[in-house]
Amino acid sequence: MPCSTQVALARGERLNNIDLENPMLRILTFVIVSVVMIPTTTLAQPKKDKTPSVEKLAADAKDAIAVIVYTGRDGKQQGLGTGFVISEDGLIATNYHVIGEARPINVQLADGSKHEATAVHASDRKLDLAIVKIDAKRKLKTLPLGDSTALKVGQAIVAIGHPQGLEYSVVAGVLSGTRDVEGVNMLQLAIPIEQGNSGGPVLDADGRVVGIVTMKSLVTANLGFAVPVHALKQLRDRPNPIAMEQWLTIGALDKTEWKTLYGARWRQRTGRILADGAGTGFGGRTLCLSERKPPAFPFDLVVNVKLDDESGAGGLIFGGDGEDKHYGFYPTGGKLRLTRFDGPTVFSWKILHDKKSDAYRPGDWNTLRVRVEKAKFTCYVNNEKIIEWTDPEYYGTTVGLAKFRDTVAEFKRFQAAPDIASSSVTVDFRNAFEKALPTIPLDKESTTTNLAPLLKNPAASAMLLRDKARVLEQQAVAMRKLARTVFHERGIAELAELAKLPDEKIDLARAALLIARLDNEELDIDFYRAEIQRLARLAAERFPKNSKPADKIVALNKFLFNERGFHGSHTEYYAKSNSYLNEVIDDREGLPITLSVLYIEIARELKLTVVGVPLPGHFMVRHETKGSELQLIDVFEGKLISRAEAEAKVKKVTGRAPTDADFAPAKKKTILVRMLHNLINVAESEKDVSTMLRYLDGIVAINADAYEERWARAVFRFQTGLRVGSLEDTEYLLKHAPADVDRVRELRRILQKGK
Repeated sequence: MPCSTQVALARGERLNNIDLENPMLRILTFVIVSVVMIPTTTLAQPKKDKTPSVEKLAADAKDAIAVIVYTGRDGKQQGLGTGFVISEDGLIATNYHVIGEARPINVQLADGSKHEATAVHASDRKLDLAIVKIDAKRKLKTLPLGDSTALKVGQAIVAIGHPQGLEYSVVAGVLSGTRDVEGVNMLQLAIPIEQGNSGGPVLDADGRVVGIVTMKSLVTANLGFAVPVHALKQLRDRPNPIAMEQWLTIGALDKTEWKTLYGARWRQRTGRILADGAGTGFGGRTLCLSERKPPAFPFDLVVNVKLDDESGAGGLIFGGDGEDKHYGFYPTGGKLRLTRFDGPTVFSWKILHDKKSDAYRPGDWNTLRVRVEKAKFTCYVNNEKIIEWTDPEYYGTTVGLAKFRDTVAEFKRFQAAPDIASSSVTVDFRNAFEKALPTIPLDKESTTTNLAPLLKNPAASAMLLRDKARVLEQQAVAMRKLARTVFHERGIAELAELAKLPDEKIDLARAALLIARLDNEELDIDFYRAEIQRLARLAAERFPKNSKPADKIVALNKFLFNERGFHGSHTEYYAKSNSYLNEVIDDREGLPITLSVLYIEIARELKLTVVGVPLPGHFMVRHETKGSELQLIDVFEGKLISRAEAEAKVKKVTGRAPTDADFAPAKKKTILVRMLHNLINVAESEKDVSTMLRYLDGIVAINADAYEERWARAVFRFQTGLRVGSLEDTEYLLKHAPADVDRVRELRRILQKGK
């Protein structure tokens, strides 16, 4: 943006992302009318001016104004903005940044009715405009679109929006000019703009829309900008509709793998499938059916399940017909239940087994397994047999998952295979483990019996029991900490082993997933390795027959970026999720470097040579093949890019043109260290030293001679009381570091003195 505008703009000042849980904001939800600037001619001759008042303009427009919210990667409401109706059948205009990117979108109309967006009818990121479609059950009140090309500086305007969550707030002012902002001609408004105004209409004196509020000035409070309405008209007349099932990639289940029935919300996160909200079937039943047919009889069906509320239910279904009929095996109310469902109603099901089992662990992960044979099936929980049912009436071959009522159910490691080995701990290992632990005496007798000795001095007994409980609680905390340490050290050791290999032998995907697992112990690396292979197989199916490598790259780009919806994270760029390869696969959104790792690994599965290009501030990839021009791919934007375009992008971000060295292929260890540095930057902004230490451990494991990172680790270890580890780092640095060892000697002196 030219400096002459004297306006500072920032991505973070797009006007959404407010706290909707603030009770004060919920209370103040009424029309607020404030006049900031009214032309003097209007004030001087009120009786002769036939122009509608601000109050009347607001009243006439209110029924066409909408509140728009979207949810973030964690499933919670994150952003709020404004929209307005431009067609009776449910087209709502707003800003692109108001609807997030790949997020679920909800629209609330002035009558209080709430609607889920069914499509993004049209969108343009550069113009910051979007039109969403809702399923309107009646004709909606619309706002007429005016002529922004006829506007004059000084002309009176009115803006309507939801600043700071205050619904249907109105502010009046004037058009103070037009400005070129990042290549877009904008209306400059002499009015205050706040969060929540984004996407709201700017009206002329006749109540016609002449602009759409998009951003505020960071220099002065009473200055904002709007996209001219003629740009909205052009977008409306050239729609590029995207159905919500294609728009929604954040946590969306793969439609080729799963089919959901009876509502509720099914999503995928970190290798888990989560279901929340009651289904529309009886008892709140909702189904998630596997699109893969199970093996021939006999076979095992297995899943790990955890319920947040044991009064609900969630587990396996099998023998299904793809619709209403199936068997179900699941925990509910602390019991293990086997049920036959013969249809959609409460009158068409029969409970075959419903009993408690000591093997079931309420509130924890439990492994459900069903051995399905032609003449019987046998159900297990945590490897304990619960029920064997003979001569079943099989309806079909569909298998999958089910949830009932309002509980949130989590599922992981769903499998259907001829024979699935048990993952239980062996007796020998358990015995060795118990011997290695400090003794923790736990009385297994019920506290409701043998109370006579305690009751001789109940006050003292109660005190001693509480003291004992505190000791056990402290031991439990220590055990959990020890478990985290063991898990962390295992992951660091695996990273170190990978880093010892020659660069071409390093499994980049596995290493990237190990980095993600530093923050998520339950991440299933094998699942995501298999997912990368599956994406490669699906991409290969789209390759033209006898196609050349360059043509395969074009087809791969179309598959990943257009068909599957992988894209750069514009909405939550600095979220840790963007650096976790597993969540990038789940959400199809990430940082340039994480998307690049995924692209490189899929290309490797397809026998295509793709390397990382470590451009400053914007990682890319390049396809290399003999006899063809090198192809740069900007995975963040999802397109092929020329070297000149790449150089311009880097210069815009960093202020300098990249060198030839910046275009040299990146070593895999360099890529991994750069990923860890991205995570360190996030942890540093959150002042989370313990998390920074985890990432520094990863860098040192990959590159033992990362002297600055090892020094930072020594300091953080010292600050957090890990003196032994800090001393080890100082000793290593004094032995190996080439220079600047005075500070290291001083820290070692302090550590040795404190022994």
